[in-house]
Amino acid sequence: MAVPRALAFVWALVHLVYMRSVESASSGSWKLLVKNAGVSAMHMTLTSANTVIMYDRTDYGPSQLNLPDGRCREDLNDLALTTDCYAHAIEFDIATNTIRALEVLTDSWCSSGAFLADGTLVSTGGWNDGSRSIRFFTPCSDGSCDLSEVPDGLAKARWYASNQILPDNSIIVVGGRRAFSYEFAPKTTGVINLPFLYETNEPNTENNLYPFLHLSSDGNLFIFANSRSILLDYKSNKIVRTYPELMGGSRNYPSSGSSVMLPLYAENNFQRVEVMICGGAPHGAFQKAANESFVAALDTCARMVITDPDPSWSIEAMPSSRIMGDMLLLPTSEVMIINGAKQGTAGWQSARIPSLSPYLYRPTAPVGSRFEVVAASTIPRLYHSSTVLLPDGRILVGGSNPNPGYTFVGVPFPTELSIEAYSPYYLDTALDTQRPYITALSNQIGYGGTFEVDFTLSVDPTDVQFKLYAPAFSTHTTAMNQRQLILQPTSISGTPEEGFVAMVQTPPNAIAAPAGFYLLFVVNHGAPSPGAWVQVVS
Repeated sequence: MAVPRALAFVWALVHLVYMRSVESASSGSWKLLVKNAGVSAMHMTLTSANTVIMYDRTDYGPSQLNLPDGRCREDLNDLALTTDCYAHAIEFDIATNTIRALEVLTDSWCSSGAFLADGTLVSTGGWNDGSRSIRFFTPCSDGSCDLSEVPDGLAKARWYASNQILPDNSIIVVGGRRAFSYEFAPKTTGVINLPFLYETNEPNTENNLYPFLHLSSDGNLFIFANSRSILLDYKSNKIVRTYPELMGGSRNYPSSGSSVMLPLYAENNFQRVEVMICGGAPHGAFQKAANESFVAALDTCARMVITDPDPSWSIEAMPSSRIMGDMLLLPTSEVMIINGAKQGTAGWQSARIPSLSPYLYRPTAPVGSRFEVVAASTIPRLYHSSTVLLPDGRILVGGSNPNPGYTFVGVPFPTELSIEAYSPYYLDTALDTQRPYITALSNQIGYGGTFEVDFTLSVDPTDVQFKLYAPAFSTHTTAMNQRQLILQPTSISGTPEEGFVAMVQTPPNAIAAPAGFYLLFVVNHGAPSPGAWVQVVS
């Protein structure tokens, strides 16, 4: 018995040294943009007007930002203030780092969101008087736009549900607390029962809220809940495929892992679909956290090609355990895992040991060399934090409020009102000689054709890619509707002195790229251009 114990001690010592070394990595940099935004960013999404919408719940009580012009919201259903003169939503201007107050009328706590083809944000569900609400925000350039609402727009109360934009420009709304069903928005066709959600629900824990949704290349919907996944023909309400269970714990709220669909490639006509899921918590972790016992989060990522004839999960270890980590696709087609904690679960003060260092993940690197621990933030981002990719390639981070109200003293992790940005390695000025800059681009592109991209580059192109990116709606570690397509150029001509012209094939159909606003990035030898907006239209 002495030998195994000695080996265990040596392994633990080596692991500790390794973890200290990777946690001290310094790739990239952080910058505080707004010290006090007034509202904590429980939900966050990027608009085509180069602004970011962030909002919280309405029944916390006072925020630290007043509604403009002396306005107040009268709501007898509000559990904190029936006359509420405070903002609970904001619009952040990327260019100026300034905040504009917005007015949300019904309780948006733990709601969900997606964009329609015209760029309108649709936010569905929430808590209390917002559980059946649909909120709309159409971006504008003059700062006059605000949220509008349909209080009874949903057929079922949806709290902790997930959204996915569909090829026909409708939004499917899946699940929610005690909602084992789905429906469509903005115009609902009524409730459609989905027993899979009932079957994956754990008593007194749930662990299947905010299910992960990904639109697959056959037009069906991949749904992951707790540890199980299916492919759903939502038109006929038929499960067309059942996938192997992902063992080891739960990955959905409140165990709160995260998921991305890895980039889709033109070289296979966008048919190969691979899903990645990282982090989460062991079964039973939520009840243990309620008793002040904070177990280690899961330290694994799993990948599965859901279009394979015989799919299976491929497991690999992260540098450390992680719960409540957000996952973003980067212009380089790498994945950033950011925010969260190493112990516990989502919930009020239910996590410990903040994960301050993001992980950069390279999907095409050899197994064992895919992860890099990058520069750490100094601000814990735990429960109710969010993040989005900006057009210039930075990652915007905000929120964190593991308290049932705005609380700044006397708790392990106070409410966080700051907004900061992380600049990944690819924004280093040392790469500027390789960096393209888009000079001209069509405002709209259709399906099954080509479009022109004009760009400058100080050297001859060596490895140019054209990437179409649909921004995420981020909340509770769920990046809804995030999507990246790597398009195929048919020709590239020009010189560094005169500039370059590329003809690029558009997506083939609305299954590959549902209509809407996308960012186009031109990436040369790993250095991405700033993103330019283009609208994909039917």
